[in-house]
Amino acid sequence: MPPARKRTRSYDSAKTRAAVLAQFRNVREAVTALPPERLDGPTRLGEWTVRDLAAHLTMVLGSVSRYLGEPEPARRELALPDWPSATVTAAARIDEDTRAVDTADLAGLYARTQALYEERIAGAGDERLVPTRFGAMRLADFLVTRALELVVHTDDLNAATGLAVPFDRQALAACARLLADALAVKAPGGAVEVRVPPHAVVQCVEGPRHTRGTPPNVVETDPLTWIRLATGRTTWARARDEGKVAASGERADLSGLLPVLG
Repeated sequence: MPPARKRTRSYDSAKTRAAVLAQFRNVREAVTALPPERLDGPTRLGEWTVRDLAAHLTMVLGSVSRYLGEPEPARRELALPDWPSATVTAAARIDEDTRAVDTADLAGLYARTQALYEERIAGAGDERLVPTRFGAMRLADFLVTRALELVVHTDDLNAATGLAVPFDRQALAACARLLADALAVKAPGGAVEVRVPPHAVVQCVEGPRHTRGTPPNVVETDPLTWIRLATGRTTWARARDEGKVAASGERADLSGLLPVLG
């Protein structure tokens, strides 16, 4: 019999909405200030240039407006903690859609994307279902995925350009928490405690469960390192070698479980 599903983490929807908009504004300010030649530079995302990444960031926010403009699905099909693992099926479609975005006027594209988002999100309730690529979700849950994508790709943008685009604290927290919960879904159990202070603590991996005191198997890292591990931007071995991950206990090796985001 499979283990009982843990209670889904709750998010403050008002804070999530504000965080999504704040992070997009951070990106918008940075991208629209880049000179044209910087937009043609490479990124760590395969063949994508900075321009492609900039286009994709408008898709992250624009998907909310697009889905809110479609008929509401009849029932929910996807729970929030299952979203990260579902994304592995969409890489080719996302690449195709990104390359189809007209980036001739990036400043205008970002302005239009933000304006439409603000218009449509204003009257939409948290329980409104939206038809995402991976199944219908609550709007409140889908917005958490937008915070995650904006944070992950802001980090990609910083890596590609040398900029220091800031991370909205609430967006960073939502990203770290969702990826931690996705790990717990992928490897259910209570043998290992993963700590991402100050944002998340989860237990995962089959084996003896501790009930009090310090757990025998503990992994601890900072939010950005965790996000990079969970999305494949860095490796377990590299993070350990750089002293960015502390791991104790015979089960505290997560290398076989990462990344958790497709």
